[in-house]
Amino acid sequence: MHCRLATNARFYEIQGALERRMSYMIGDAKGASSRHVFVTGGTGYIGSRVIPALVSRGHHVRALVRPGSVSRLPPGCTPVVGDALDATTFSNHVEGCDTFLQLVGTPHPSPSKAAEFERVDFGSARESVRAAEDASISHFIYLSVAPSASVMRAYVDVRMRGEALVRQFTSGNGRSATIVRPWYVLGPGHRWPYVLLPLYWIMGAIPSTRDRARELGLVTIAQMVRTLVRCVEAPPNGERIVSVPEIRRA
Repeated sequence: MHCRLATNARFYEIQGALERRMSYMIGDAKGASSRHVFVTGGTGYIGSRVIPALVSRGHHVRALVRPGSVSRLPPGCTPVVGDALDATTFSNHVEGCDTFLQLVGTPHPSPSKAAEFERVDFGSARESVRAAEDASISHFIYLSVAPSASVMRAYVDVRMRGEALVRQFTSGNGRSATIVRPWYVLGPGHRWPYVLLPLYWIMGAIPSTRDRARELGLVTIAQMVRTLVRCVEAPPNGERIVSVPEIRRA
């Protein structure tokens, strides 16, 4: 078992390195159509990597940032100082954008952070949708989570309610929405799930649990960046849900 774990971990390390190299290569190419993107959570684990990828492909990015954190934003984007929990502090800066990318979330989620999920994750989703409506955004991209009835219930519940807000945003008005549902994102500082690889291997080998293993599978930060860039560049007609298997194919 320990030998298999070490082998699997090494495989994913090599795979991640190759994916990061490939993501930089594709990031140099210009996008087919330049988008004007408003990003929340731009200094976070995913946002700080997505913004450079978008900029390198010719997209125009405005990034919401708290006072005092402007220096933490990646270069190439336009900082918008405001509070993600209060749309009145940034909604006027959303005007002129066609895409809203909502990435705000509680770092290192755990069952003990239920109150923070409600205040930060749901509160920011509510305010972002409000700002997007005021600015007539045509495409809203929401970073959600793969649904699970037994794991991290408070976190999943808040994200599902956030999805409901996004659906209301697109209801009967010609707007579009993309909901991205990873489970856990592997990358620098996010390595502990490697210990679960043998369990995923076993679940994937059993027909009754195979689909669940795929739905709650692990994805890499490079896969997430590529997925979000493609979501920006290819808005759907109506609503689109991007689940773990599709993220892995990015």
